Amino acid sequence: AGLGGIALDTSREIVKRGPKNMVILDRIENPTAIAELKAINPKVTVTFYPYDVTVPLTETSKLLKTIFAKVKTVDLLINGAGILDDHQIERTIAVNFTGLVNTTTAIMEFWDKRKGGPGGVIANICSVTGFNAIYQVPVYSASKAAVVSFTSSLAKLAPITGVTAYSINPGITVTPLTHKFNSWLDVEPRVAELLNMHPTQTTTQCAQNFVKAIESNQNGAIWKLDLGRLDAVTWTK
Repeated sequence: AGLGGIALDTSREIVKRGPKNMVILDRIENPTAIAELKAINPKVTVTFYPYDVTVPLTETSKLLKTIFAKVKTVDLLINGAGILDDHQIERTIAVNFTGLVNTTTAIMEFWDKRKGGPGGVIANICSVTGFNAIYQVPVYSASKAAVVSFTSSLAKLAPITGVTAYSINPGITVTPLTHKFNSWLDVEPRVAELLNMHPTQTTTQCAQNFVKAIESNQNGAIWKLDLGRLDAVTWTK
């Protein structure tokens, strides 16, 4: 996802910094957003490809082949697709966990230094719920805990693969995701309301700190982006 909530604001911040290319993969095409990104910095080539993270691994590989053939080098992959709806158990796991794992697995074919690849960097958007669950959405929270764990393992594999990784863990950020969502078995019908009573941050604040985390490029970092701050979390075993 490059065009929803936090992702769109992050895309804006990245484009300002002038990478050569920015490739956006999202399920829903948003030509207005793409045009806006192109206008921010005309020097950056912004391209869009439709992509649903729940497709089979082979399909992701095919799409990546196309992209790598076009742009030649890809330095950074941001895995940002996510849903928050604990009525949809299978889909939550498919998007938040399996999709991220599969996209990561697929890019390894192009990056893995054991295959003569150049290595690369993966930034996984997880969530503070990955280490501090919103217990009324246990499926969502567990899917985020899974990707925090997966990312930490990826980071430890960097000496073997040449691919580094870190996790971006936003706290409560005001996005369409948080306006109204379902708790598991409706254990708390007012979960969205209760959540938004807590102090929150804007997507712009979150995006600016996201880019700081990208620039600091620390393998294995667990970044917490909450209340407009950026902090490194020390994972306690």
